[in-house]
Amino acid sequence: MKIAVVTDSTAYLTDKQINDYNIHVVPMPVIIDNKVYKEGIDISTEAFYQKLKTASSFPSTSQPPVGELISLYKSLGNQGYDAVISIHLAGTISGFIQTLTNLHEEVHNTKVIPFDSQITVMLMGNMVIAAARMAQAGANVDEILAKLRELRLTTNEYFIVDDLQNLVRGGRLSNASAFIGSVLKIKPLLTFDRQTHKIIAFDKVRSRKKAIKRVEKLFAEERQKVDYPLRLIVIHANDEAAALAWKDELDKLYPMYPVDISYFGPVIGTHLGEKALALAWMRDIDKE
Repeated sequence: MKIAVVTDSTAYLTDKQINDYNIHVVPMPVIIDNKVYKEGIDISTEAFYQKLKTASSFPSTSQPPVGELISLYKSLGNQGYDAVISIHLAGTISGFIQTLTNLHEEVHNTKVIPFDSQITVMLMGNMVIAAARMAQAGANVDEILAKLRELRLTTNEYFIVDDLQNLVRGGRLSNASAFIGSVLKIKPLLTFDRQTHKIIAFDKVRSRKKAIKRVEKLFAEERQKVDYPLRLIVIHANDEAAALAWKDELDKLYPMYPVDISYFGPVIGTHLGEKALALAWMRDIDKE
């Protein structure tokens, strides 16, 4: 059985990963001053954060055109793929996965299987890589979906943001009212709620330094609860220096875990804002 793996651009995979594992990426649109850009195609991450400084209004995001999605799936069917596993950002922050669920039956020359990662960024990216590796190795659809569900349960993350304005304006924060109007220098801490899979703000800490220490303490507690190898990811919104410094610290604290650096691209950066930082982790797909 020939299986294709599709994801969206918020997985923030490298070109090498995309090419090595034959992953098909749907670019997500971001709108700045009424102009639509396809993430990773019409606008780079660096250019996005530059435009953010001069934009006359808050940017926004949208879903890819339905016609482009149907064309992609039909093209994969024409290439001989019997099934397409389409892995996308959490349905709680985008209606994209619901759109796919509604339209996938319009494709008749291959079986389209939408999968809600219940997350985004490189945590989703690692799920996509795992699925693509299995597809290349000859695994069937059921085996790949079972692995994706297993990996999905191992993901966790904490975000440190400068303010909540973008998330509040975009309606992506489920408990926004309790955190609006935060005091200067307060750093809100966010996470995806394990039950609802929605982004929630759960704490406010004075200064980024204290916020990082708080996140490290939370990770130290949670890593004791797992019995499998972990992979850590430090994710930044146009603040690579801060991400590298945090990685260096984590490398010393946890030499047993690989620590990757990734980034919040235009679509996710639209909602988190510049200078956001996150620590994320999941089961290490390289030690399966």
